[in-house]
Amino acid sequence: MTMSQLLGHVAILFFCVLKASSLHTFTAAVYEHAVILPNATLIPVSHEEALLLINQNLDLLEGAITSASKQGAHIIVTPEDGIYGFNFSRESIYPYLEDIPDPQVNWIPCNNPNRFGRTPVQERLSCLAKDNSIYIVANIGDKKPCNTSDPHCPPDGRYQYNTDVVFDSEGKLVARYHKQNLFLGEDEFNAPKEPEVVTFNTTFGKFGIFTCFDILFHDPAVTLVKDFHVDTILFPTAWMNVLPHLSAIEFHSAWAMGMGVNFLASNLHYPSKKMTGSGIYAPDSPRAFHYDMKTEEGKLLLSQLASHPHPTAVVNWTSYASGIEAPSMGNQEFKGTIFFDEFTFLELKGVAGNYTVCQKDLCCHLSYRMSEKRSDEVYVLGAFDGLHTVEGSYYLQICTLLKCKTTDLHTCGDSVETASTRFEMFSLSGTFETQYVFPEVLLSEIQLAPGEFQVSSDGRLCSQKPLSGPILTVTLFGRLYEKDSSPNAFSDPMAQVLRVMLIVVIPIVYSLGW
Repeated sequence: MTMSQLLGHVAILFFCVLKASSLHTFTAAVYEHAVILPNATLIPVSHEEALLLINQNLDLLEGAITSASKQGAHIIVTPEDGIYGFNFSRESIYPYLEDIPDPQVNWIPCNNPNRFGRTPVQERLSCLAKDNSIYIVANIGDKKPCNTSDPHCPPDGRYQYNTDVVFDSEGKLVARYHKQNLFLGEDEFNAPKEPEVVTFNTTFGKFGIFTCFDILFHDPAVTLVKDFHVDTILFPTAWMNVLPHLSAIEFHSAWAMGMGVNFLASNLHYPSKKMTGSGIYAPDSPRAFHYDMKTEEGKLLLSQLASHPHPTAVVNWTSYASGIEAPSMGNQEFKGTIFFDEFTFLELKGVAGNYTVCQKDLCCHLSYRMSEKRSDEVYVLGAFDGLHTVEGSYYLQICTLLKCKTTDLHTCGDSVETASTRFEMFSLSGTFETQYVFPEVLLSEIQLAPGEFQVSSDGRLCSQKPLSGPILTVTLFGRLYEKDSSPNAFSDPMAQVLRVMLIVVIPIVYSLGW
């Protein structure tokens, strides 16, 4: 046998072994963690005090990790800020940070903890992964020194990053991601100079990772799916629910469906700050989700997923809607506000009907039938086509059926958590100018509706049967990423006022526990 023949046989054998070891399905776990916060102070604590708090949180996470492993989980995701909490200044978070190396260094901290200096957090996470034979996704802080040769170097001589890390089932560091899109108030961290696209391969699929506010932007979120073809997204988050369109389980499950990927979302559990909502989402339907504003307990979720989800059918989001002529509604339309954006609304007057409402280039069409038209509840069809410029700048096209807070039309768009009106059917569509549309269906008491609706290839979001609960909202949430960059986005005086309001209000909300 020649050397080339031998190499050929070895290559075939390697391919066969690799294929045989690949899993068609895997068990995913996410943990909604009731985080222990540090004492409210802007004065930095010692490294020892910081580590004490970190280990208190890691003790809780260890319980979830061990339980997930015993139940056969291959990977577990834990939340953003889950190890040390939030409400830091740049100085006060520093004792909690570690130097996290590039995963290319081929490092198992559990075996060699001092290779990159003092790294007790990475060591413990590595040992937890190794001892439980499970992939662990965690969120910690990274620090990187810099000097005056770097024109972007912060005055304190270091970069600080909100960082996701992944350790494989042998405890090896296999991924590190620095959060790109920082939310309001995250002044303790720096954004990387360029978005990082982080992936890693396993025997149960290809994974990508990003954090919280990243989900609303193109990079790296969309890039991971469209250009790097990941099977599953890992999503640590500290998500504050904003109804009617941006509650955690509602939007994250919609993103999974719209992008055609598995999505593992782990949120903090801190109800007083409206933080709850974690889930394991497949492209066709949520597999497990948790929303709990009533207790202070964490929650472990597990579910089986396909390692390589079947490609979803291509949707032409404007096909059906563009064939419908928009009738003139006279003076029946009215304006209302959702999360600082001015929508155009139309009240649903009958127990059934066909309605159209337009704003700029977007026309939204709704066909529906209620079980009964209640006198104590009002529903509207709404459209928004514009640039949102409050906590970030992102262009939206939204078609939405939603319940108003009261029968007063001025409350349409306000946060609502309960409803009584049941719908026997609905069909919602719009003349979207984007392929990135995320379908949301949210029921009373903030519940999802797995298997009760579908998206047709011509762009209709339709019920498959009478829904199991009253509707809060049915929404097509579209993103036009190419319109995000607007030179006038933040020169608008009203946008600047709203940003200042949010910067002031969010800390007050935190301190009052709203």
